[in-house]
Amino acid sequence: MKIMIDAGHGPDTPGKRSPDGKLREFHFNVAVAEEVKKRLVLDGHIVFFSHQHDFDVPLHERTNLANRMKADVFVSIHANAVGHTFNSTNGLETFTYNHPQPATHMLASAVQQSLIQVTGRKNRGIKQADFAVLRDTHMPAILVECGFMTHKEEVELLKSAAYRKRCAQGICFGIACFEASR
Repeated sequence: MKIMIDAGHGPDTPGKRSPDGKLREFHFNVAVAEEVKKRLVLDGHIVFFSHQHDFDVPLHERTNLANRMKADVFVSIHANAVGHTFNSTNGLETFTYNHPQPATHMLASAVQQSLIQVTGRKNRGIKQADFAVLRDTHMPAILVECGFMTHKEEVELLKSAAYRKRCAQGICFGIACFEASR
């Protein structure tokens, strides 16, 4: 399979950080994306990144690249936030575009279940949203939120190399389950 991995947002996206400023979302996203790519390549997949390490790639360029490369799946990796202060909202969720195709729902279900299993975090479920990376791609596309930067316990996990590897493991196993079910 050809897989497009997107480390959501970019290094310069304003406001995408923990309330204490100790975690920038892109640092989490790109670390997980690198680990996902390493694992998927070892499994024989062709893996592309839609992001760059040194500048913010516009959303339309990310989706155009995925479509042009004829990716089989698109996975955007994120850390969530609610407001600008620490609060009790926590857990993991996976997004699809509104009214997802059956294959997209299967991918989202497989990845969400796998992430919950390997991280042990609260399951916030599969949700739908009108996000550009989901709307403008021509293949099954999901956006995973691996925890909240605005939750004191989860932000510490998001900074941890071990948790990042568990998230990557969950995403990869979910993709493998999706592939096996097709």
